[in-house]
Amino acid sequence: MEPDDADGSLDSWAQFCSLSNDLLGGDLSVGPRLAPVVADLCARGLATLVRDYFLHSLEETFRNNAVKKFWQHFHPYCNASAVDRIKFCVKEHWPEEILSRALEDICLEKSYQEKCVLVLVHDLQSYEDRTSKRKFKVVDCSSSLMPRYQLMVSSVLLTTLPLSFPEILNVYFKKKLEELSIIMAGSYESDQLGNQEFFKSSDTSDWHSGMDIDGQEVSESSCLVKNIGKVVRYLRCLGFASMTEDAYSSSIIWLLKSKVYELAGDDYRVPVLGCVKKWIQAVPLQFLHALLIYLGDSVEYESGSSGLKSPLASRPSSFPGIGVPSEALVRWHMRLEYFAYETLQDLRIGKLFEIIVDYPESSPAIEDLKLCLEYTGQHSKLVDSFISSLRYRLLTAGASTNDILHQYVSTIKALRTIDPTGVFLEAVGEPIRDYLRGRKDTIKCIVTMLTDGSGGNASGTGNAGDNLLEELNRDAENQENADYDNHANIDEKQAWLNSESWEPDPVEADPLKGSRNRRKVDILGLMVSIIGSKDQLVNEYRVMLAEKLLNKSDFEIDSDIRTLELLKIHFGESSMQKCEIMLNDLIDSKRTNSNIKTSLLKTSQTVPGQEEAEISHDVLDATIISSNFWPPIQTEDLVVPASVDQLLSDYAKRFHQIKTPRKLLWKKNLGMVKLELEFEGRSMQFTVAPVHAAIIMRFQEKSSWTSKTLATEIGIPIDSLNRRISFWTSKGVLTESAGPDADDHTFTVVDSMSDVNKNSIANERLAEYQMTEEEGESSVASVEEQLKKEMTVYEKFIIGMLTNFGSMPLDKIHNTLKMFCIAEPSYDKSLQQLQSFLSGLVADEKLETRDGLYLLKR
Repeated sequence: MEPDDADGSLDSWAQFCSLSNDLLGGDLSVGPRLAPVVADLCARGLATLVRDYFLHSLEETFRNNAVKKFWQHFHPYCNASAVDRIKFCVKEHWPEEILSRALEDICLEKSYQEKCVLVLVHDLQSYEDRTSKRKFKVVDCSSSLMPRYQLMVSSVLLTTLPLSFPEILNVYFKKKLEELSIIMAGSYESDQLGNQEFFKSSDTSDWHSGMDIDGQEVSESSCLVKNIGKVVRYLRCLGFASMTEDAYSSSIIWLLKSKVYELAGDDYRVPVLGCVKKWIQAVPLQFLHALLIYLGDSVEYESGSSGLKSPLASRPSSFPGIGVPSEALVRWHMRLEYFAYETLQDLRIGKLFEIIVDYPESSPAIEDLKLCLEYTGQHSKLVDSFISSLRYRLLTAGASTNDILHQYVSTIKALRTIDPTGVFLEAVGEPIRDYLRGRKDTIKCIVTMLTDGSGGNASGTGNAGDNLLEELNRDAENQENADYDNHANIDEKQAWLNSESWEPDPVEADPLKGSRNRRKVDILGLMVSIIGSKDQLVNEYRVMLAEKLLNKSDFEIDSDIRTLELLKIHFGESSMQKCEIMLNDLIDSKRTNSNIKTSLLKTSQTVPGQEEAEISHDVLDATIISSNFWPPIQTEDLVVPASVDQLLSDYAKRFHQIKTPRKLLWKKNLGMVKLELEFEGRSMQFTVAPVHAAIIMRFQEKSSWTSKTLATEIGIPIDSLNRRISFWTSKGVLTESAGPDADDHTFTVVDSMSDVNKNSIANERLAEYQMTEEEGESSVASVEEQLKKEMTVYEKFIIGMLTNFGSMPLDKIHNTLKMFCIAEPSYDKSLQQLQSFLSGLVADEKLETRDGLYLLKR
């Protein structure tokens, strides 16, 4: 380079720097003078240096003037403590005013600098146009200058960004959207949004004009959206596009979440999902539609660019107040709906335990949950959460077996609605079944629930005579009718369409069970699976039926017959044969009672000179049972009063005459006796067991008895007497005092009704007393007692095996008994029954167990 050229370059560079500083200082008039200087420097090959220096000067000016002032607006909030920041958030018009002012100032500075950039771009472009006709190549510096400037602005702002600025944006959008929601929800709740277009403007000119649309409410909303749109546009201009979208997106999601919680609440009797979807279209989508139009981001399907679109952005139907939405709005709609489904789903899953407790009243909540899970596919979340709730709240020692079973039935019904295939019910129900197998009263509670007439509801609110068994039978009939209709009405075309829509079972499904087996959720089958076999359930029902029939004071068994017929449907007639004979015994007893009473009445009228019985035969109703088909009956010796004994004898003789050669063998300790006790003109009625009646009737002979003497007269052990006579002392009919011996007490009947009222701990208003289940005693041996008696036969076999082999596990003892005990009585017990019997032997200290092995007690 020649010295003159070097001097010329330095002079041009100095002149360029001076003019650039003047231009960036605010003097746009230097533009014409800058052009020849730029052209001279470009001609000397310094175009890149010109561009880089100008951008560096812009950065320094922007950083020192605009950026520093911009962040100073937010320093009070950023430097404040957490408590003081809360005070900022509750201030009115904060951070709206400060954010709008700061954005306007910095965007004004940026707008001026963009003009400066355009001046340089024009100069560079002019030089390039003059030299493009020449043969040598010119470096294009003008085309990249504006993008580099935009990148510089974003870089400077992001590198100096305070950590609290995203939080300030979140507060701004939350407050503005909450304000907008109040305005728009007013129209939505008054059901006006369904008939009018909330935002009718289709281009940005309507927003800039500030025109009044459909009244004051719409004008206020459009003005508010316009202000929000300005802030969003400013933030985008500064390079905060992603941060801004995150801020207003999180605010919309927060608003939607609040709305879902408000609508859902703790009321499970009203469907919520439909209202949430309507609210999404009425409030957030209307706002987003107006915002996208203002920002120019609303691209219609018809005007969209060519090429493939996302399958999620398929052409939708029109939205109320919007018409055919843009692709961006469709994506927003799908995003908001998914979040609404997921939020409502999580809310319902968290309260699923309470929802199932209230089922079927809570069926709308179950339907909402079903739709949510179909949309999100998060069934595993339901399974994990509900199992955790069950273990923490239901499967505890404090919960009664009856409550657990009722909750289990409600769970089956509710999950059958959510998942008809039963896949997730298998996972949820397994912990309940495992826990119930460890409770001794599970079988009894299951039988009670099936037959007690409460419809399987823990509250007992079922219809009269409507037990769970009848409900299950109706469900089965409805399902069969529905399946028949489906198969009958499906043609070949529909069958082909069904085959095309086939989907495999979920990954959580048990591979050992096919889809056909899962198509119907059999509640009764699931209940039986808890017990292990239907025979155990039938035996327990037989014992409970016997207890119920023996304690009946009449012969009304219509409901029991209906229950038996339903059980036959599920378990077969052969399994219920003994129960059927038991009910037939009561039917025959009713007829026999009528015949014998009529016969005895005729005899007393036709035979002259016969003394009239002390007690009328009309008061006696006998239940005549076929003992071979009934469970073992609890027998106890009892001496009844002579008048009662004579009544029983007359009845037995007449029965023998009518039913020759059959004879009656009285079980005097069984049955129910209705008594009426009179005290100075006032009477009290009781329904008690025969032993209680025998005790109180002895006090007709004398008013005071010692316990030993009374026990001898009645023919029962003294400890049994003391236990039974406490019923009368608790009612205040008898008083107890010390006897001649320490273990011999004296019981005396009260003198008057006033003494009864004074001593009674029962309710004074009651004139009739009936024994409760706790005060009475079982008439029939329980299933456990029967099992222990039956297993006693095999005790010697077990002792012999352990003597020979030393120690044996449970399954080996079970298999050995099945192999060798084939003569009558043959071994036909289950593994659980054997384990229960061996546990009894361990409790009796005949055996002991170590590491799962049973051995003789030493």
